[in-house]
Amino acid sequence: MTKLSVNINKFATLRNSRGGNVPDVSKAALDCVSFGAQGITVHPRPDERHIRYSDVYEIKPLLDVEFNIEGNPIEKFVDLVCKVHPAQVTLVPDAHDAITSNAGWDTVANAAFLKEICHLFRSEGIRTSIFVDPDIRMVQGAAEAGSDRIELYTYAYAHNYASGREHAVEPYYEACCEAVRCGLEVNAGHDLNLDNLRYFKQAMPRLDEVSIGHALVCDALYMGLEHTVAAYLRELKEN
Repeated sequence: MTKLSVNINKFATLRNSRGGNVPDVSKAALDCVSFGAQGITVHPRPDERHIRYSDVYEIKPLLDVEFNIEGNPIEKFVDLVCKVHPAQVTLVPDAHDAITSNAGWDTVANAAFLKEICHLFRSEGIRTSIFVDPDIRMVQGAAEAGSDRIELYTYAYAHNYASGREHAVEPYYEACCEAVRCGLEVNAGHDLNLDNLRYFKQAMPRLDEVSIGHALVCDALYMGLEHTVAAYLRELKEN
């Protein structure tokens, strides 16, 4: 079964909008786990506008599931990951002022840098995933950099799903096949939701993990967090 890692950034966004500690981000993480999530994802940014670096230190010892830290591997981020020692680090090339991640790595142009970073995290015993667009060359570059996984940036799939899901998923299928050929495990994330997740899962020859935050939290406003986590898990079950 593909694992569901819940991105809890939006809980932190809500907390930060008012100050104080409501909602409690650590409790939100533990609740997601108690409701069945197999992992927790955080994406701290330099301005800490949602998840704070202090949250990452607080959450890690509470978890008995996989912890995934996403972010651009600037010096401060690399130091955080090496100190916290999560199960997985996902390298995302987001600019400091990006509202949300909006592109995968050019693993060819950044080959030397990514190889150095992957080697560093591997030496620390941390699994590395590189965030990429569904492009065979970018997948190959991730493998050559020494990454353990890729995370497919699924915005284009989600954006084009309603106008033709078969066409929308095709480049992801091809990228996934290439990842398998290269010996990489495969994650996916960005704008996956209860409408498009099942078809994406069924179309992929391999899908180890999805990271979902924004859509899941939005659904939880109407369905409740427990029922929402359960609904996403149902979409990921083997058929």
